[in-house]
Amino acid sequence: MTLRIAFLAAALALASAAADAQTNMRVRGTITAIEGNTMMVKSRDGKDLTLTLPDNVGVATAKAIKFEDIKQGDYVGTTATKRADGMLEALEVHYLPPQVPSGHIPWDLAPNTTMTNANVEAMVQGTGKRELTLKYKDGMQKILVPQGVPIVRAVPGNRSDLKPGEYVFLIAQVKPDGKMVAPRIQVSKDGVKPPQ
Repeated sequence: MTLRIAFLAAALALASAAADAQTNMRVRGTITAIEGNTMMVKSRDGKDLTLTLPDNVGVATAKAIKFEDIKQGDYVGTTATKRADGMLEALEVHYLPPQVPSGHIPWDLAPNTTMTNANVEAMVQGTGKRELTLKYKDGMQKILVPQGVPIVRAVPGNRSDLKPGEYVFLIAQVKPDGKMVAPRIQVSKDGVKPPQ
């Protein structure tokens, strides 16, 4: 089931979008209501959004893990900003399913952020320093991971996890008529939010 939970598979979604004449939009926000197959979300920029949930909607919940749980070879994504010295500093780290494309691209979690999806090549952990070396097909990035940065793994959930007050991250399919469909949703649980 976890293979169905590709929350960052924008490239895969875009491939199918061309055929369906739809666009895709990242949605981050708080569930305000659930009514049957309709979910209302207050987006982080204050918009009230209405999304349709397919009968087979994929749901995953966020589970916090420790830096020490990350192993060489793990496939992760991390949103980062560039420091004054040019080093990338993580805002969050999350595990990815294998079908999510690897690479280093601009991201929209915050201004001037990037997303790196890659395998862990090496880890450094010492007094006051935690660093990941991430390797993808066309390159490599070294990323500092400060204490307190969210590190999460998506675990299978179900529709009952979609409740008012919970925070969601999803890529909505926006149809030509403006209707928004949410085929896969990552939702907060026990106070742990999907960080990306």
